Order: sequence, then C-alpha cells, then structure tokens
Amino acid sequence: MAETIQLFATCLVDSLFPEVGEAVVEVLSSVGVHVSVPSHQTCCGQPAFNAGYLGPARRMAKYTIEVLEDTVGPVVIPSGSCAAMIRKGYLELFADDPEWLMRAQEIAGRTYEFSEFLVDRLRVTDLGASYSGQLAYHPSCHTLRELGVDHQPLALLGEVAGAQIHPLEPVCCGFGGLFAVDQAEISTEILARKLEQVAASGAEVVVGCDVSCLMHIEGGLRYNSSTVRCAHVAQILAGRKAALR
Repeated sequence: MAETIQLFATCLVDSLFPEVGEAVVEVLSSVGVHVSVPSHQTCCGQPAFNAGYLGPARRMAKYTIEVLEDTVGPVVIPSGSCAAMIRKGYLELFADDPEWLMRAQEIAGRTYEFSEFLVDRLRVTDLGASYSGQLAYHPSCHTLRELGVDHQPLALLGEVAGAQIHPLEPVCCGFGGLFAVDQAEISTEILARKLEQVAASGAEVVVGCDVSCLMHIEGGLRYNSSTVRCAHVAQILAGRKAALR
C-alpha cells in the first residue's frame, strides 16, 4: 500500500509558483507516494515570527498544528525555511507552554523538507531525470543551517543525466524574508555577491530548495538582463521547464 504524505505547499508556492507544487506532486507520485494536500492549510507563521510579532505567530502556528493533527503520515514541505519554522520555530514559540510544545513536537517529528524526504526517508536519489547543461546549486540558509540538509539536494541532482552540477558557496542570497524589505540596501549588496558566484559558475540555471531565495536571485538576474534562470529542485527532477515563471 502506498505511503500517504501531507504536502504543506507554502504560501509562495501556492500563490506565485504553483508549477513547483505540481512538480513536487509529480516526483512524489513517481516513486509510489500518495500525496494529500490539507485543504485548510495557510501560512506557517514564519513572516510574523521573523518580524518579532510572536502573538500572531503563535496563533498561526496553533492553527497549522491543528490542521496537520487531523492528518496522517509525513508532512513534506518544498521549502527549507518553512520546514525549519515548523521543526524549530514552533518549539521556540511554545517553549513555555507544555501542552502546545508537546503538540508542536509531534508535528515537528513528522515534518521533512522535500529533498530530505526523498533521500533520507525513501532512500531515493535517481528519479530518471535528465538535463543537458550546467546547473548551479544554491544552498539556502534555513535548509543548510537550520535543518542540516546539505548532501541530499546534491545527491538528487548528481543523478540527473547530462547535467553538470556547480555547488555555489554556502552564503546568503540576501533575501531573508522581511530582511530584504527592511534592509533593502544591505540585501542588495549581499545579492550582488551571490550573482557574482552564479556568473562565475557558468551555469544556465540556478537550482535550490526554497522558492523564496530563488525568487530573490532571479529578480537580480533579470534586473541585470542575465539569461540565467532559477528552478526548484523538484522542477529539474520532474523534467519540467527549468525556470520559475
């Protein structure tokens, strides 16, 4: 019997990049996983949490926990930052609330970032994907530092036939959610350094596990009239058009 997972789509995927969500479903289905999408899911609360609005963040976290408590199976998230919020941020939010901390821990224990779920839980790396060209992998901060997900995306990309993989230095792209708005000048300077890395790699596509970072990087690329585009790792694995729209 196929394992059922709960896809927590994230706000950006749901609202701006539905093609990424479709690619995630396609990849998971191809390895025999049944994908369920909780219909009442909303924001995990990370923007409020990062801005210091802990009251609203707790309300959103409680709602998300309640939605996921009504489901069974692993929670898979195509975003390291949102996965980190549920696995790490919720435990911080409810550190002084034993009842909700226990409930948060139960959900956290079921939660996986997309590439992490494929490699660590399913033991899958070869999805039969192919791509003729050069791909640069951007390790986003939350995925790498909060979750410790480092080799999993590269293991998946390493099995993509015909692709040449160029891991970029593990430094921030400058997005940081609200940071890019509150500290726009600093964010722009950090992004400029990342764009230099991308140009030096010679890659045609920047691949990552967070559409938030990819959106930020692609914005910089387009502003500079670069032909390089960005894609979520799921898009590459699904053989879809390798670019955010």
